[in-house]
Amino acid sequence: MLAVSINIVYFLLSLAMLFAFIRLTRGPSLPDRVVALELITSIVVGYVGVHAIETGVASLLDVAIVIALTAFLAAIGFARFVERGGVRDD
Repeated sequence: MLAVSINIVYFLLSLAMLFAFIRLTRGPSLPDRVVALELITSIVVGYVGVHAIETGVASLLDVAIVIALTAFLAAIGFARFVERGGVRDD
């Protein structure tokens, strides 16, 4: 039963990744693309977490934490970039 549940979760995460990638490529504005990129990193953390549950390797959770912290720092960097007005034509 656990194998079926894990396969369903993998499918749903893949579907969410597809929709987030579509938003990343077609986003009408820079903030939409930044949010889509953050969503993609959250989905990757989900993949790593599910894989850790599937294999029983607890050290993969450390990898998920590092990915999440890196994504958080990237979000702060993107937010500061957008707040300052983005790319200039000076």
